[in-house]
Amino acid sequence: MQVLDELTPDVAGAVLELIETAARTDGQPAVSEQGRLQLRGGHREGVKHFLVRAEGDRVVGYGQLEGTDPVEAPAAELVVHPEFRGHGLGRKLGSALLEHSGRRLRLWAHGGHPAARHLAQTLGLTLFRELRQMRRPLTDLDLPEPVLPEGVTVRTFQPGTDDAAWLAANAEAFAHHPEQGSLTQRDLDDRKAESWFDPKGFFLAERQEEASRSDSPRGGGGRREGELVGFHWTKKHAEEGLGEVYVVGVRPGAQGGGLGKALTAIGLRHLAAEGVPTAMLYVDADNVPAVTVYERLGFVTHETDLMYRTEL
Repeated sequence: MQVLDELTPDVAGAVLELIETAARTDGQPAVSEQGRLQLRGGHREGVKHFLVRAEGDRVVGYGQLEGTDPVEAPAAELVVHPEFRGHGLGRKLGSALLEHSGRRLRLWAHGGHPAARHLAQTLGLTLFRELRQMRRPLTDLDLPEPVLPEGVTVRTFQPGTDDAAWLAANAEAFAHHPEQGSLTQRDLDDRKAESWFDPKGFFLAERQEEASRSDSPRGGGGRREGELVGFHWTKKHAEEGLGEVYVVGVRPGAQGGGLGKALTAIGLRHLAAEGVPTAMLYVDADNVPAVTVYERLGFVTHETDLMYRTEL
């Protein structure tokens, strides 16, 4: 087993191939989008890569440890090639991740497969988070016209121009969510470089505020400025025929007025107009208000990701 701070492009490609091979057996990738993005682009602060190789230097096991959160325990994911399962490699990877984390670990089991649940229990971890993937058909979509709060308008994202404002709004909207709320410019750039990125499906809600009289160059007031108060970023998975409610966020001061529901409907209408047959999204099971909103929009649970952690 090797523990590395960064991967060469060739090794990163081998790991991605491993993840894709395992996903064909498991039904979903064992490493998240964020984890896959962190394979490339050289060194990333707080990220370590664990490689298990077989004869011929073939990569047959991979683990990733991310310890960037200042409060929460480091988060980890791992995958073993289907042909090499049943020989204790998963346990060896898990033990190495546990050791390198200082025995403070959060471990994902994407899809909640029995073998992953068993491994977590073997490592002495306990379940503490359930992330649901929900889906609904978009064919014959029949949603009422979205109603925006007074003074709010919606436009699409302008790469480069809107980056800083969106990152600030995202940090405020997800201050309680360490993974989403801590996104950086590099994280945003990684996603903008992906083939699926389309600014036409990235919607920004602005609240127009009249500038003060003293701010007006003529001293008469009347000029209006926009404050980013919410957003809905959609994503298309072309091969799977899925459109994703990738992230919906509303700044704290704009919550409670129906903006999140309106933005969700705007994004779903966009995906339906693009000809995508099914919509999906991820939501924490304990976020009852959000789950309720999505259920009222016709979403049902499709599968569940589980996160385990060491006892505090």
